[in-house]
Amino acid sequence: MRKLITACAVLMSMTVGAYAATIGDDGLHKAPWMRDTFKDLQEDLEEANAEGKRLMVIIEQRGCIYCKKMHEEVFPVEEIASYIDENFFVVQINMFGDVEVTDFDGEVLPEKDMVKKWGALFTPSILFFPTEVGPDVSAARAAVATMPGAFGRYTTFNMLNWVVEEGYDGDESFQKYHARKFADQKD
Repeated sequence: MRKLITACAVLMSMTVGAYAATIGDDGLHKAPWMRDTFKDLQEDLEEANAEGKRLMVIIEQRGCIYCKKMHEEVFPVEEIASYIDENFFVVQINMFGDVEVTDFDGEVLPEKDMVKKWGALFTPSILFFPTEVGPDVSAARAAVATMPGAFGRYTTFNMLNWVVEEGYDGDESFQKYHARKFADQKD
């Protein structure tokens, strides 16, 4: 029995380890499913579409306890990590960074100024985008859903699914969708 428990513990740590984030030179968590891009959102959207994925931008900051919670307790859950990897093209933005970002409307600003332009106040903040965004629209206006702050595994998983299923175009709000899904997930 002891060997079985040890084997299960090793297997679980390997599963979580495969999706565990590391800390980058900028102090932000780096998950295996994140992309290193030139942060040109129109180009990132085109690449996401070419891969059959949805564009997701995650805004984080060094030392953020809620980012840490997401990267240690939610994102490594195999079901969530593999769903993100299979369905999303993820670009990370540093709330206080200096790397230039090109918004959908063509404006180029350092990350910290782009985050201000978008009105993002919390980290992590996750913006989800449609498959097409017009040239005169900022990311803040183009986002079909925004997840401000840290959420639990079921809320996060259900938000990811709602975006992929384009629930934002339907009659069922995310709150009702989540309540319906969560009732099944608890069983």
